[in-house]
Amino acid sequence: MSEFDLIKRYFTNIGGNQFVRLGIGDDAAITTIPEYHELVTTVDTLVADVHFYSDTAPELIGHKALAVNLSDLAAMAATPAWFTLSLSLPAKDEDWLRGFSKGIASLARLYDIALVGGDTVKGPLCITIQACGLVEKGKALLRSGAQAGDAIYVTGELGDASLALSLIKDENRSLSDLGELLEQLHKPLPRVKQGLLLNGLATSAIDISDGLVADLSHILNASNVGGELILDSIPISDKARSVADEDGLLDKALYGGDDYELCFTVPQANEDALLNLMDEQGYKIYRIGHVVADSGVLGIDGNGNTKILSAVGYDHFADVSS
Repeated sequence: MSEFDLIKRYFTNIGGNQFVRLGIGDDAAITTIPEYHELVTTVDTLVADVHFYSDTAPELIGHKALAVNLSDLAAMAATPAWFTLSLSLPAKDEDWLRGFSKGIASLARLYDIALVGGDTVKGPLCITIQACGLVEKGKALLRSGAQAGDAIYVTGELGDASLALSLIKDENRSLSDLGELLEQLHKPLPRVKQGLLLNGLATSAIDISDGLVADLSHILNASNVGGELILDSIPISDKARSVADEDGLLDKALYGGDDYELCFTVPQANEDALLNLMDEQGYKIYRIGHVVADSGVLGIDGNGNTKILSAVGYDHFADVSS
């Protein structure tokens, strides 16, 4: 099977919408941006045994590779439109390719996003996806709009993926009872629909990939404000509590990565409207704190005690000496 056979068999006709005039099959794709709209573009690279274990089921790898990009589009309140895929493979393994393309295609269909091109090469297992979305001019949701007095919300429970990763690394722990935790690690569901509902109501947003405190700090720094988190309000799943000691779960929720929930800020005047809108669509969101004029992030416990929360998140180059 040649490179072109591989592309034709596993990567044509994945997704589709009215924005794609010409997809896979020519030297480049042709796409259309509707009048009065802007293009939102994001790119993520996943490296084997850095972002995922190389022996992970290929369908799960495909799902997550696209999901992390869709999560970025969700944070900008953008409608997914098309994406490209660059795939480095150590060998042409048809079973692996079948599962990988299935994982990508299932998620692409769910969000009506089309694969329009890319590249395949021989090399270490590495996946790069560039995704594009559309938003009305001037209406993209940015990190820089938070204001003192805004409420801080998240779209779901936090820490499950980080906990699952820790338990996977624990050789003395059986993985048979992890279930939903592994689902959160391997098959995060990007909050695209919730992100679209934030348009016109939220003042800022970000997706939580490196940990709540680290990613919230990006909003606060871009907006020149600070934040206070009510620690008892941080949502932690019943599943996490059932498989791990309570001690440490809060740290997983605050600092663990791979949640791919949205963290966003909302003016008090818009809270009721947003809560009603989310409820009408069947989405639950959690109020976890508020924006303040001072810089930094403070955590407030149930007794009213405060502590500074360090904005530590995953850093690919943290172990590289300067």
